[in-house]
Amino acid sequence: MGLNYLTLSRQTRTLSGGEAQRAALANQLGARLVGTLYVLDEPTIGLHPRDTATLASILQELAVQGNTVVVVEHDRQMMLAADYLIELGPLSGEKGGEVICAAPQQEFIADRRSITPRYLRGEDEIATPRSRRKGNGKILVIAGACENNLKDLFVRIPLGMLVCVTGVSGSGKSTLVEDTLYRAIARAFRVESLPMGKFHAIKGIEHLTGIRLIDQEPIGRTPRSNPITYLKAFDEVRSLFASERDALRRGLTAGHFSFNTTGGRCDRCDGSGVEKLEMYFFEDIYAICEACDGRRFKPDILSIRYRGKTIHEVLQMTVEEALGFFSGSPKLTEKLRLLSSIGLGYLRLGQSATTLSGGEAQRLKIAAELKDSSAKNVLYIMDEPTTGLHVEDIKRLLTILQKLVNSGNTVVVVEHNLDVIKSADWIIDLGPEGGSAGGQIVAEGRPEQVAKVMASHTGRFLAGALMPAAYSNGS
Repeated sequence: MGLNYLTLSRQTRTLSGGEAQRAALANQLGARLVGTLYVLDEPTIGLHPRDTATLASILQELAVQGNTVVVVEHDRQMMLAADYLIELGPLSGEKGGEVICAAPQQEFIADRRSITPRYLRGEDEIATPRSRRKGNGKILVIAGACENNLKDLFVRIPLGMLVCVTGVSGSGKSTLVEDTLYRAIARAFRVESLPMGKFHAIKGIEHLTGIRLIDQEPIGRTPRSNPITYLKAFDEVRSLFASERDALRRGLTAGHFSFNTTGGRCDRCDGSGVEKLEMYFFEDIYAICEACDGRRFKPDILSIRYRGKTIHEVLQMTVEEALGFFSGSPKLTEKLRLLSSIGLGYLRLGQSATTLSGGEAQRLKIAAELKDSSAKNVLYIMDEPTTGLHVEDIKRLLTILQKLVNSGNTVVVVEHNLDVIKSADWIIDLGPEGGSAGGQIVAEGRPEQVAKVMASHTGRFLAGALMPAAYSNGS
């Protein structure tokens, strides 16, 4: 299952989602059940391409034993190992939810209606960059990194580039990037003071103006947090409503159209539109507020209309709908266009943060960084940002990451996805294996250089990814 690096005394609460899922699957394999329906949600999360083929063969073995295995997955290798594929779409959100194609593998790959088969046939792809950035000439160096299984590493990160940290599962990637590098620099900038991974010295922080960890944690934990407030775009919306003639006549200000302050919001639910019901033995649940019927505001505020819409109706709009509706407000549409450009045009402006997936939350955070075009020499850290993303969304994500770098910043990504790895300017590959057999730098350099290092598991798969014809045939 690719978990040979785990120690027997490892606490299950410290396992990643992918590790926990694979451990549970190993337990099921040992049970030798038949006639069972297994449902897995992206079991390849955190898994190196080397181990994906092994996982696929294990799932096939479950099916041969007389079970049915249903897998939600974006990974190419897993799709090519399936007997039957079902494509939902055609797009995301309200424009999705239909079965576009459901067929045996060969028939599915030949289908012309849906997006995924185009990538499986090799007609569509994420192209390899024609050139690699030279960077800004500055280097960030961390010496003597020795937390967990790291073997006294001397790591050089060229600044002004898209840098990928790769390696098999358990090779020390997250320990190096998040626990050591990020926490050391975050402490230097007084952003966080979490315990750091052990190291001897770090140099080059003076070349940075800041550091950001863009993870898949929720953007907020209450129903009042939503995309439009997170991007600070709601201020413009409230101002537009406050400038309406009826609002001016009644003495209403932009503050009255906020559900985060008293005045215009519903007093019963405090502007969240729902009421929390505390459950003693289960998770708390939310019910629609009976006073405002989920509309967040008092009746007199809801009577004010901007271009025929109430503030509640605006919050119910998708990003794509709002782009057309607010076309006369350049400041607002600029922020909305950012969301659309990273594939989040289907989100509702007032959609609760608690309903967003980890990938959606992460892309929202990236959009928030992009709206500040003045940021320069910032180090952005991301751990597997492609989790939960279709290859079409990965293409959009890469465009955004490249924009961050082109703006004068450095992006360091921990990643297994070959499309992201081949698009990097610089790669640091850890290994050669996981656990105590890992924690060393196996290869570093341009993708073309790493692809020639036969001792690197990443390099061998990368060599195929850099050759479109070979990659499209599944080699």
